[in-house]
Amino acid sequence: MDIALLLDRLQFGFTISFHYLFPQLTMGLSLLIVVLKAIALKTGDTIFDDAARFWARIFALNFAVGVVTGIPMEFQFGTNWARFSKFAGGVIGQTLAMEGMFAFFLESSFLGLFLFAEKRLGRIVHFAVSILVFLGSWLSGFLIVATNAWMQNPVAYEIAADGTVRLTNIWGLLFNPWVGWQYPHTMAGAVVTSAFVMAAVGAYYLLARSHEEHAKVFVRVGVLAGLVATAFVLFPTGDGQGRIVAEKQPVTLAAMEGLFTTKEGAELILIGQPDMQKMKMDNPVHIPRLLSFLTYRHWNATVKGLDAFPPSDWPDNIPLLYYCYHIMVGLGTMFLAVMALAGYLLVRHRLYTARAALWLLMLGFPFPFIANTAGWMTAELGRQPWVVYGLMRTANASSHVVSSGNTLFTLLGFCGMYLVIGVLFIILVVKEINQGPARAGH
Repeated sequence: MDIALLLDRLQFGFTISFHYLFPQLTMGLSLLIVVLKAIALKTGDTIFDDAARFWARIFALNFAVGVVTGIPMEFQFGTNWARFSKFAGGVIGQTLAMEGMFAFFLESSFLGLFLFAEKRLGRIVHFAVSILVFLGSWLSGFLIVATNAWMQNPVAYEIAADGTVRLTNIWGLLFNPWVGWQYPHTMAGAVVTSAFVMAAVGAYYLLARSHEEHAKVFVRVGVLAGLVATAFVLFPTGDGQGRIVAEKQPVTLAAMEGLFTTKEGAELILIGQPDMQKMKMDNPVHIPRLLSFLTYRHWNATVKGLDAFPPSDWPDNIPLLYYCYHIMVGLGTMFLAVMALAGYLLVRHRLYTARAALWLLMLGFPFPFIANTAGWMTAELGRQPWVVYGLMRTANASSHVVSSGNTLFTLLGFCGMYLVIGVLFIILVVKEINQGPARAGH
Protein backbone atom coordinates (compact mmCIF):
# COMPACT_ATOMS: atom_id res chain seq x y z
CA MET A 1 0.00 0.00 0.00
CA ASP A 2 1.21 3.50 -0.83
CA ILE A 3 2.56 5.21 2.30
CA ALA A 4 0.42 8.32 1.79
CA LEU A 5 -2.74 6.19 1.50
CA LEU A 6 -1.75 4.18 4.59
CA LEU A 7 -1.26 7.36 6.62
CA ASP A 8 -4.56 8.79 5.35
CA ARG A 9 -6.32 5.66 6.53
CA LEU A 10 -4.51 5.64 9.87
CA GLN A 11 -5.37 9.27 10.50
CA PHE A 12 -9.04 8.86 9.69
CA GLY A 13 -9.21 5.61 11.65
CA PHE A 14 -7.62 7.24 14.69
CA THR A 15 -9.76 10.37 14.67
CA ILE A 16 -13.04 8.56 14.13
CA SER A 17 -12.26 5.86 16.72
CA PHE A 18 -11.42 8.48 19.35
CA HIS A 19 -14.45 10.57 18.39
CA TYR A 20 -16.90 7.69 18.69
CA LEU A 21 -15.94 7.09 22.32
CA PHE A 22 -18.15 10.09 23.14
CA PRO A 23 -21.27 9.93 20.91
CA GLN A 24 -21.95 6.32 21.91
CA LEU A 25 -22.25 7.40 25.54
CA THR A 26 -24.36 10.48 24.80
CA MET A 27 -26.76 8.55 22.56
CA GLY A 28 -27.24 5.88 25.21
CA LEU A 29 -27.47 8.35 28.10
CA SER A 30 -30.11 10.40 26.29
CA LEU A 31 -32.48 7.43 26.51
CA LEU A 32 -31.64 6.64 30.14
CA ILE A 33 -32.13 10.29 31.14
CA VAL A 34 -35.63 10.13 29.64
CA VAL A 35 -36.27 6.99 31.72
CA LEU A 36 -35.08 8.72 34.90
CA LYS A 37 -37.21 11.80 34.19
CA ALA A 38 -40.25 9.64 33.44
CA ILE A 39 -39.90 7.79 36.75
CA ALA A 40 -39.40 11.09 38.59
CA LEU A 41 -42.51 12.56 36.97
CA LYS A 42 -44.60 9.51 37.81
CA THR A 43 -43.41 8.97 41.38
CA GLY A 44 -42.50 12.50 42.43
CA ASP A 45 -39.29 11.10 43.93
CA THR A 46 -36.60 13.81 43.82
CA ILE A 47 -33.83 11.19 43.80
CA PHE A 48 -34.67 10.41 40.18
CA ASP A 49 -34.59 14.13 39.32
CA ASP A 50 -31.16 14.38 40.96
CA ALA A 51 -30.03 11.33 38.99
CA ALA A 52 -31.24 12.84 35.70
CA ARG A 53 -29.45 16.13 36.43
CA PHE A 54 -26.25 14.30 37.34
CA TRP A 55 -26.20 12.28 34.14
CA ALA A 56 -27.18 15.34 32.11
CA ARG A 57 -23.91 16.93 33.28
CA ILE A 58 -21.98 13.87 32.13
CA PHE A 59 -23.97 13.98 28.89
CA ALA A 60 -23.02 17.63 28.34
CA LEU A 61 -19.32 16.92 28.84
CA ASN A 62 -19.48 14.03 26.37
CA PHE A 63 -21.45 16.11 23.90
CA ALA A 64 -18.93 18.97 24.01
CA VAL A 65 -15.90 16.71 23.51
CA GLY A 66 -17.74 14.78 20.80
CA VAL A 67 -18.33 17.99 18.86
CA VAL A 68 -14.69 19.07 19.18
CA THR A 69 -13.31 15.69 18.07
CA GLY A 70 -15.84 15.30 15.26
CA ILE A 71 -14.96 18.49 13.39
CA PRO A 72 -11.45 17.42 12.23
CA MET A 73 -12.86 14.10 11.11
CA GLU A 74 -15.28 15.73 8.67
CA PHE A 75 -12.68 18.18 7.35
CA GLN A 76 -10.63 15.18 6.25
CA PHE A 77 -13.24 14.49 3.57
CA GLY A 78 -12.06 17.63 1.80
CA THR A 79 -8.35 17.24 2.49
CA ASN A 80 -7.15 13.64 2.65
CA TRP A 81 -10.15 12.17 0.80
CA ALA A 82 -10.83 14.78 -1.85
CA ARG A 83 -11.39 12.30 -4.70
CA PHE A 84 -13.94 10.42 -2.61
CA SER A 85 -15.73 13.65 -1.75
CA LYS A 86 -15.84 14.68 -5.40
CA PHE A 87 -17.16 11.26 -6.42
CA ALA A 88 -19.75 10.69 -3.67
CA GLY A 89 -20.41 14.17 -2.28
CA GLY A 90 -23.69 14.43 -4.17
CA VAL A 91 -25.03 11.57 -2.04
CA ILE A 92 -23.33 11.62 1.35
CA GLY A 93 -23.49 15.42 1.47
CA GLN A 94 -27.27 15.12 1.83
CA THR A 95 -27.27 13.14 5.06
CA LEU A 96 -24.24 14.89 6.56
CA ALA A 97 -25.86 18.29 5.95
CA MET A 98 -29.15 17.09 7.45
CA GLU A 99 -27.29 15.80 10.51
CA GLY A 100 -25.63 19.16 11.06
CA MET A 101 -28.63 21.39 10.33
CA PHE A 102 -31.44 19.42 11.95
CA ALA A 103 -30.27 16.79 14.39
CA PHE A 104 -27.25 18.58 15.86
CA PHE A 105 -29.05 21.89 16.40
CA LEU A 106 -32.12 20.14 17.81
CA GLU A 107 -29.98 18.23 20.29
CA SER A 108 -27.75 21.15 21.31
CA SER A 109 -30.57 23.70 21.63
CA PHE A 110 -32.77 21.56 23.82
CA LEU A 111 -29.78 20.36 25.84
CA GLY A 112 -29.26 23.98 26.87
CA LEU A 113 -32.88 24.23 27.96
CA PHE A 114 -32.64 20.96 29.86
CA LEU A 115 -29.53 22.03 31.74
CA PHE A 116 -30.36 25.65 32.55
CA ALA A 117 -34.13 26.18 32.39
CA GLU A 118 -35.65 23.47 34.56
CA LYS A 119 -37.31 25.82 37.05
CA ARG A 120 -38.77 28.02 34.33
CA LEU A 121 -40.07 25.10 32.29
CA GLY A 122 -41.76 23.08 35.02
CA ARG A 123 -41.72 19.32 35.47
CA ILE A 124 -43.83 18.29 32.48
CA VAL A 125 -42.19 20.59 29.95
CA HIS A 126 -38.74 19.68 31.29
CA PHE A 127 -39.58 16.02 30.72
CA ALA A 128 -40.70 16.89 27.18
CA VAL A 129 -37.38 18.67 26.60
CA SER A 130 -35.51 15.53 27.68
CA ILE A 131 -37.43 13.62 25.00
CA LEU A 132 -36.43 16.20 22.38
CA VAL A 133 -32.77 15.88 23.41
CA PHE A 134 -33.12 12.12 23.02
CA LEU A 135 -34.77 12.47 19.61
CA GLY A 136 -32.08 14.87 18.41
CA SER A 137 -29.34 12.54 19.58
CA TRP A 138 -30.85 9.47 17.93
CA LEU A 139 -31.74 11.37 14.75
CA SER A 140 -28.11 12.45 14.52
CA GLY A 141 -27.04 8.82 14.90
CA PHE A 142 -29.52 7.73 12.23
CA LEU A 143 -28.24 10.17 9.63
CA ILE A 144 -24.60 9.23 10.24
CA VAL A 145 -25.44 5.51 10.05
CA ALA A 146 -27.44 6.13 6.85
CA THR A 147 -24.33 7.73 5.35
CA ASN A 148 -22.19 4.75 6.29
CA ALA A 149 -24.87 2.32 5.13
CA TRP A 150 -24.80 3.86 1.65
CA MET A 151 -21.05 3.29 1.51
CA GLN A 152 -21.66 -0.33 2.52
CA ASN A 153 -24.63 -0.89 0.20
CA PRO A 154 -25.02 1.86 -2.46
CA VAL A 155 -28.66 2.50 -3.40
CA ALA A 156 -30.77 5.22 -5.04
CA TYR A 157 -27.96 6.64 -7.19
CA GLU A 158 -26.92 7.17 -10.78
CA ILE A 159 -23.55 7.80 -12.39
CA ALA A 160 -23.44 11.27 -13.96
CA ALA A 161 -21.69 12.13 -17.20
CA ASP A 162 -18.67 13.45 -15.29
CA GLY A 163 -18.28 10.13 -13.47
CA THR A 164 -19.59 11.31 -10.11
CA VAL A 165 -22.51 9.81 -8.22
CA ARG A 166 -25.86 11.60 -7.95
CA LEU A 167 -28.75 10.84 -5.63
CA THR A 168 -31.97 9.80 -7.35
CA ASN A 169 -34.23 9.22 -4.34
CA ILE A 170 -33.69 10.61 -0.85
CA TRP A 171 -36.10 8.07 0.64
CA GLY A 172 -34.16 5.25 -0.93
CA LEU A 173 -31.03 6.60 0.78
CA LEU A 174 -32.72 6.92 4.18
CA PHE A 175 -34.46 3.54 4.01
CA ASN A 176 -31.53 1.58 2.64
CA PRO A 177 -32.02 -2.08 3.71
CA TRP A 178 -28.59 -1.94 5.36
CA VAL A 179 -29.83 0.85 7.68
CA GLY A 180 -32.67 -1.37 8.90
CA TRP A 181 -30.20 -3.56 10.80
CA GLN A 182 -27.14 -1.35 11.24
CA TYR A 183 -29.01 1.50 12.94
CA PRO A 184 -30.78 -0.46 15.72
CA HIS A 185 -27.62 -2.52 16.24
CA THR A 186 -25.54 0.66 16.63
CA MET A 187 -28.00 2.36 18.98
CA ALA A 188 -28.39 -0.75 21.11
CA GLY A 189 -24.61 -0.84 21.42
CA ALA A 190 -24.70 2.77 22.61
CA VAL A 191 -27.30 1.87 25.26
CA VAL A 192 -25.07 -1.01 26.42
CA THR A 193 -22.21 1.45 26.92
CA SER A 194 -24.30 3.93 28.88
CA ALA A 195 -25.91 1.19 30.97
CA PHE A 196 -22.52 -0.20 31.97
CA VAL A 197 -21.21 3.28 32.78
CA MET A 198 -24.27 4.12 34.88
CA ALA A 199 -24.12 0.80 36.71
CA ALA A 200 -20.37 1.21 37.24
CA VAL A 201 -20.78 4.62 38.91
CA GLY A 202 -23.57 3.24 41.09
CA ALA A 203 -21.42 0.24 42.03
CA TYR A 204 -18.53 2.58 42.90
CA TYR A 205 -20.76 4.58 45.26
CA LEU A 206 -22.11 1.43 46.91
CA LEU A 207 -18.62 0.02 47.42
CA ALA A 208 -17.50 3.38 48.85
CA ARG A 209 -20.70 3.61 50.93
CA SER A 210 -21.54 7.09 49.67
CA HIS A 211 -24.65 8.46 47.95
CA GLU A 212 -26.21 5.05 48.49
CA GLU A 213 -29.80 5.94 47.58
CA HIS A 214 -28.73 7.48 44.29
CA ALA A 215 -26.31 4.60 43.74
CA LYS A 216 -29.12 2.07 43.99
CA VAL A 217 -31.01 3.97 41.31
CA PHE A 218 -27.96 3.98 39.05
CA VAL A 219 -27.34 0.28 39.51
CA ARG A 220 -30.98 -0.71 39.08
CA VAL A 221 -31.59 1.36 35.93
CA GLY A 222 -28.18 0.46 34.48
CA VAL A 223 -28.59 -3.27 35.01
CA LEU A 224 -32.14 -3.46 33.68
CA ALA A 225 -31.35 -1.32 30.63
CA GLY A 226 -28.11 -3.21 30.07
CA LEU A 227 -29.82 -6.59 30.21
CA VAL A 228 -32.39 -5.59 27.58
CA ALA A 229 -29.84 -3.84 25.35
CA THR A 230 -27.25 -6.62 25.41
CA ALA A 231 -29.87 -9.17 24.45
CA PHE A 232 -31.10 -6.88 21.67
CA VAL A 233 -27.55 -6.40 20.37
CA LEU A 234 -27.10 -10.15 19.96
CA PHE A 235 -30.60 -10.91 18.67
CA PRO A 236 -32.29 -9.81 16.52
CA THR A 237 -30.04 -6.90 15.46
CA GLY A 238 -26.69 -8.70 15.49
CA ASP A 239 -28.19 -11.70 13.75
CA GLY A 240 -29.88 -9.49 11.15
CA GLN A 241 -26.69 -7.53 10.53
CA GLY A 242 -24.77 -10.74 9.95
CA ARG A 243 -27.36 -12.02 7.50
CA ILE A 244 -27.39 -8.84 5.42
CA VAL A 245 -23.58 -8.95 5.30
CA ALA A 246 -23.89 -12.50 3.95
CA GLU A 247 -26.35 -11.28 1.32
CA LYS A 248 -24.64 -8.06 0.22
CA GLN A 249 -20.96 -8.69 1.06
CA PRO A 250 -20.39 -12.47 1.14
CA VAL A 251 -16.61 -12.08 0.89
CA THR A 252 -16.72 -9.98 4.06
CA LEU A 253 -18.61 -12.72 5.88
CA ALA A 254 -16.03 -15.30 4.81
CA ALA A 255 -13.18 -13.13 6.14
CA MET A 256 -14.99 -12.34 9.40
CA GLU A 257 -15.62 -16.00 10.08
CA GLY A 258 -12.22 -17.23 8.90
CA LEU A 259 -13.83 -19.40 6.24
CA PHE A 260 -11.16 -20.01 3.61
CA THR A 261 -12.98 -22.64 1.55
CA THR A 262 -16.60 -22.88 0.44
CA LYS A 263 -18.43 -25.44 2.56
CA GLU A 264 -21.76 -27.16 2.76
CA GLY A 265 -22.78 -27.25 6.40
CA ALA A 266 -20.09 -24.74 7.43
CA GLU A 267 -18.93 -24.73 11.04
CA LEU A 268 -18.91 -21.68 13.32
CA ILE A 269 -15.38 -21.02 14.57
CA LEU A 270 -15.33 -19.79 18.17
CA ILE A 271 -11.56 -19.54 18.63
CA GLY A 272 -8.70 -19.84 16.17
CA GLN A 273 -5.94 -17.99 14.36
CA PRO A 274 -6.09 -17.37 10.60
CA ASP A 275 -2.94 -18.46 8.79
CA MET A 276 -2.82 -16.47 5.55
CA GLN A 277 0.14 -18.39 4.16
CA LYS A 278 -1.45 -21.82 4.51
CA MET A 279 -4.97 -20.46 3.98
CA LYS A 280 -6.42 -22.25 6.97
CA MET A 281 -7.33 -21.75 10.61
CA ASP A 282 -4.84 -22.77 13.28
CA ASN A 283 -6.12 -24.36 16.50
CA PRO A 284 -9.80 -23.94 15.67
CA VAL A 285 -12.52 -24.53 18.22
CA HIS A 286 -15.77 -24.77 16.30
CA ILE A 287 -19.40 -25.85 16.38
CA PRO A 288 -20.29 -28.02 13.34
CA ARG A 289 -22.81 -26.64 10.82
CA LEU A 290 -23.78 -23.67 13.00
CA LEU A 291 -22.55 -20.98 10.59
CA SER A 292 -24.74 -22.41 7.83
CA PHE A 293 -27.75 -22.37 10.13
CA LEU A 294 -27.17 -18.86 11.47
CA THR A 295 -26.62 -17.47 7.99
CA TYR A 296 -29.25 -19.27 5.94
CA ARG A 297 -31.42 -21.03 8.57
CA HIS A 298 -30.46 -24.41 7.16
CA TRP A 299 -27.94 -26.80 8.70
CA ASN A 300 -26.59 -27.98 5.32
CA ALA A 301 -26.58 -24.63 3.49
CA THR A 302 -23.51 -23.79 1.42
CA VAL A 303 -21.52 -20.80 2.69
CA LYS A 304 -19.04 -19.24 0.27
CA GLY A 305 -15.45 -19.08 1.47
CA LEU A 306 -12.64 -16.79 0.38
CA ASP A 307 -11.77 -19.21 -2.42
CA ALA A 308 -15.03 -18.22 -4.17
CA PHE A 309 -13.79 -14.65 -4.74
CA PRO A 310 -10.75 -13.15 -6.48
CA PRO A 311 -8.03 -12.12 -4.00
CA SER A 312 -8.26 -8.55 -5.30
CA ASP A 313 -11.72 -8.33 -3.70
CA TRP A 314 -10.69 -9.73 -0.32
CA PRO A 315 -10.55 -7.36 2.67
CA ASP A 316 -7.06 -5.88 3.02
CA ASN A 317 -6.28 -7.23 6.48
CA ILE A 318 -8.19 -10.45 7.08
CA PRO A 319 -6.56 -11.38 10.44
CA LEU A 320 -7.33 -7.95 11.92
CA LEU A 321 -10.91 -8.13 10.63
CA TYR A 322 -11.31 -11.64 12.05
CA TYR A 323 -10.01 -10.65 15.49
CA CYS A 324 -12.08 -7.44 15.65
CA TYR A 325 -15.24 -9.38 14.82
CA HIS A 326 -14.57 -12.07 17.40
CA ILE A 327 -13.66 -9.51 20.08
CA MET A 328 -16.99 -7.79 19.46
CA VAL A 329 -19.01 -11.01 19.59
CA GLY A 330 -17.07 -12.42 22.54
CA LEU A 331 -17.46 -9.28 24.63
CA GLY A 332 -21.13 -9.01 23.70
CA THR A 333 -21.72 -12.53 25.00
CA MET A 334 -19.88 -11.71 28.22
CA PHE A 335 -21.98 -8.55 28.65
CA LEU A 336 -25.15 -10.61 28.52
CA ALA A 337 -23.78 -13.02 31.13
CA VAL A 338 -22.72 -10.18 33.46
CA MET A 339 -26.04 -8.36 33.18
CA ALA A 340 -28.00 -11.60 33.58
CA LEU A 341 -26.10 -12.35 36.80
CA ALA A 342 -26.61 -8.81 38.07
CA GLY A 343 -30.29 -8.95 37.12
CA TYR A 344 -30.74 -12.21 39.02
CA LEU A 345 -29.12 -10.72 42.12
CA LEU A 346 -31.24 -7.59 41.74
CA VAL A 347 -34.47 -9.60 41.66
CA ARG A 348 -33.30 -11.54 44.73
CA HIS A 349 -32.54 -8.22 46.53
CA ARG A 350 -28.90 -9.19 46.97
CA LEU A 351 -27.12 -7.05 44.36
CA TYR A 352 -26.57 -3.96 46.51
CA THR A 353 -24.60 -5.96 49.07
CA ALA A 354 -22.90 -8.45 46.71
CA ARG A 355 -19.43 -6.91 46.65
CA ALA A 356 -18.05 -9.31 44.03
CA ALA A 357 -20.87 -8.45 41.60
CA LEU A 358 -20.46 -4.73 42.32
CA TRP A 359 -16.75 -4.96 41.58
CA LEU A 360 -17.59 -6.75 38.34
CA LEU A 361 -19.97 -3.97 37.35
CA MET A 362 -17.54 -1.21 38.34
CA LEU A 363 -14.60 -2.68 36.45
CA GLY A 364 -16.68 -3.63 33.41
CA PHE A 365 -17.42 -0.14 32.09
CA PRO A 366 -14.44 0.16 29.64
CA PHE A 367 -15.31 -3.00 27.74
CA PRO A 368 -18.42 -1.76 25.89
CA PHE A 369 -16.26 1.03 24.45
CA ILE A 370 -13.84 -1.65 23.22
CA ALA A 371 -16.68 -3.76 21.81
CA ASN A 372 -18.27 -0.83 19.96
CA THR A 373 -14.89 0.19 18.53
CA ALA A 374 -14.23 -3.39 17.43
CA GLY A 375 -17.68 -3.49 15.85
CA TRP A 376 -17.06 -0.39 13.77
CA MET A 377 -13.62 -1.66 12.80
CA THR A 378 -15.32 -4.87 11.63
CA ALA A 379 -17.70 -2.88 9.45
CA GLU A 380 -14.99 -0.66 7.95
CA LEU A 381 -12.30 -3.31 7.52
CA GLY A 382 -14.89 -5.63 6.03
CA ARG A 383 -15.85 -3.13 3.33
CA GLN A 384 -12.27 -2.88 2.09
CA PRO A 385 -10.85 -2.66 -0.51
CA TRP A 386 -13.84 -0.47 -1.36
CA VAL A 387 -14.60 2.96 0.08
CA VAL A 388 -18.01 2.75 -1.65
CA TYR A 389 -18.73 -0.94 -2.03
CA GLY A 390 -18.55 -2.03 -5.66
CA LEU A 391 -18.21 1.54 -6.96
CA MET A 392 -14.97 3.11 -5.76
CA ARG A 393 -11.85 1.51 -4.33
CA THR A 394 -10.13 3.04 -1.34
CA ALA A 395 -6.87 3.34 -3.28
CA ASN A 396 -8.63 5.72 -5.70
CA ALA A 397 -10.31 7.83 -3.03
CA SER A 398 -7.47 9.71 -1.35
CA SER A 399 -6.17 13.13 -2.35
CA HIS A 400 -3.30 13.54 -4.79
CA VAL A 401 -2.06 16.82 -3.32
CA VAL A 402 -1.74 15.96 0.40
CA SER A 403 1.69 14.45 0.94
CA SER A 404 2.54 11.67 3.36
CA GLY A 405 4.66 14.12 5.37
CA ASN A 406 1.72 16.48 5.85
CA THR A 407 -0.53 13.62 6.91
CA LEU A 408 2.02 12.26 9.36
CA PHE A 409 2.54 15.73 10.85
CA THR A 410 -1.21 16.26 11.37
CA LEU A 411 -1.67 12.71 12.67
CA LEU A 412 0.94 13.33 15.37
CA GLY A 413 -0.73 16.65 16.11
CA PHE A 414 -4.11 14.97 16.51
CA CYS A 415 -2.56 12.39 18.83
CA GLY A 416 -1.16 15.11 21.08
CA MET A 417 -4.28 17.25 20.99
CA TYR A 418 -6.61 14.34 21.70
CA LEU A 419 -4.39 13.20 24.56
CA VAL A 420 -4.83 16.60 26.20
CA ILE A 421 -8.58 16.61 25.51
CA GLY A 422 -8.93 13.07 26.87
CA VAL A 423 -7.05 13.88 30.09
CA LEU A 424 -9.12 17.03 30.67
CA PHE A 425 -12.31 15.10 30.01
CA ILE A 426 -11.37 12.40 32.54
CA ILE A 427 -10.50 15.04 35.14
CA LEU A 428 -13.85 16.78 34.69
CA VAL A 429 -15.85 13.54 34.80
CA VAL A 430 -14.01 12.32 37.91
CA LYS A 431 -14.70 15.70 39.52
CA GLU A 432 -18.43 15.34 38.81
CA ILE A 433 -18.47 11.79 40.18
CA ASN A 434 -16.62 12.80 43.35
CA GLN A 435 -19.00 15.70 43.96
CA GLY A 436 -21.87 13.24 43.64
CA PRO A 437 -25.42 13.30 42.33
CA ALA A 438 -26.85 15.20 45.30
CA ARG A 439 -25.01 18.33 44.14
CA ALA A 440 -26.88 18.17 40.85
CA GLY A 441 -30.04 19.04 42.75
CA HIS A 442 -28.63 22.47 43.50
